Amino acid sequence: MSAPHDGEPHGAGLAQKLNWLRAGVLGANDGIVSVAALVVGVAGATTEDAAILTAGIAGLVGGAVSMALGEYVSVSSQRDSERALIAKERHELRTMPEEELEELAALYRQRGLSEETSKRVAEELTAHDALSAHLEVELGIDQDDLANPWHAALSSAIAFTLGALLPLLAILLPPAGIRIPITFVAVLVALALTGGVSAFIGGSSPVRASVRLVLGGALALLATWLIGTLLGTSGVV
Repeated sequence: MSAPHDGEPHGAGLAQKLNWLRAGVLGANDGIVSVAALVVGVAGATTEDAAILTAGIAGLVGGAVSMALGEYVSVSSQRDSERALIAKERHELRTMPEEELEELAALYRQRGLSEETSKRVAEELTAHDALSAHLEVELGIDQDDLANPWHAALSSAIAFTLGALLPLLAILLPPAGIRIPITFVAVLVALALTGGVSAFIGGSSPVRASVRLVLGGALALLATWLIGTLLGTSGVV
């Protein structure tokens, strides 16, 4: 008989949707910072729009593909694990139904129900859908709502792309003389907003998260701009 799983997630619903939203915001942050650092570095070395555009598009496409691939692999592994747990639970219900019924009742007793109520609830849920009852209470899994790796990959790619478009447009649209400061301002404002949103979703301090993200983004932009400027003035680029 499988033992209760302490510390495992219980229920998806709104919490899972918020996690996906937060992941989308973080993906957009990755797109903003990585592409911004790339185009600012190139802009520090040259004022040619073609070079900046080529670097930006390459960073956008490469980053989006990398994010999508990473999410696909991660979520596929998660779904494989969930399917294995579902198969294991189905086997246990088929081979040891009495032990599984007692286990379900024990899980409800741990949640504060009386022994009599726990037994009655376990019996009624088992009669209705034993597998779903065990998956929900014991493992926090909804067999009808398993994570889809293709959806995760597409969402990550879209989030990264949307984030990457901001610095790409900010560096290309203004005149050459002011494109770098405008890009700095646009990127840092965007990072402050997305950092605050991500922290709010996660239940932490928006101000603290925004400050950390803005400082990190500023350092990344400054470092790549300095490198690009040094390479440009030295004639390497």
